[in-house]
Amino acid sequence: MGLFEDLNRFLENRLDEFLRNNPHLELQALEEQLREQEEDTLKLIADLQLQQKRLQDDILAVAQEIQRWHERMNKAQSKGRPDLAQAAQQREATLLHQGNQLWGKMEGVKQRIAQTKELQRQIQTRRNEVHTKAREVEAARTQAQAQAQAQSQWQTSAWNQSSNYNIGAGVDPLETQFQRWETDEELQQMKRNMGH
Repeated sequence: MGLFEDLNRFLENRLDEFLRNNPHLELQALEEQLREQEEDTLKLIADLQLQQKRLQDDILAVAQEIQRWHERMNKAQSKGRPDLAQAAQQREATLLHQGNQLWGKMEGVKQRIAQTKELQRQIQTRRNEVHTKAREVEAARTQAQAQAQAQSQWQTSAWNQSSNYNIGAGVDPLETQFQRWETDEELQQMKRNMGH
């Protein structure tokens, strides 16, 4: 077991190092993770809305049953059947309790829907931010590559130009500048030597 844990830790460390060295890939991975989280929250919202619909249907069914037993209770009372009226009243109370519990569950589901929608909105905002940042990093990376390529072409071009100078073919301005500088340096050195 320790070997697998060590290997797993090693691979995670290598992946982290790779992503640090390639921030555009890290941002792409983060964006993908946020996309998956957003999909999960949308599925959860759909499930919760389905639960809310079922609870509403159950509440409506219980309300119809309450009404039916209330009418039976009134009918039994008016017909002089207090035993049936009392049983009907107890059934109505049980159904009212059941209806209240269903209503409480439905309110809880409504709150979870609101919270999940807020979470989904936050994830979407974060995902948009990461997407924008990924585009900026990718643009900077592309620009850096273009600059590096241009620099490389300039260096190659400069190398080719400098290697194309034929020593006897004419005056090289850089060569002239260096000769002047070196001569001045030698004169300055001679003056210092004579001064001592």
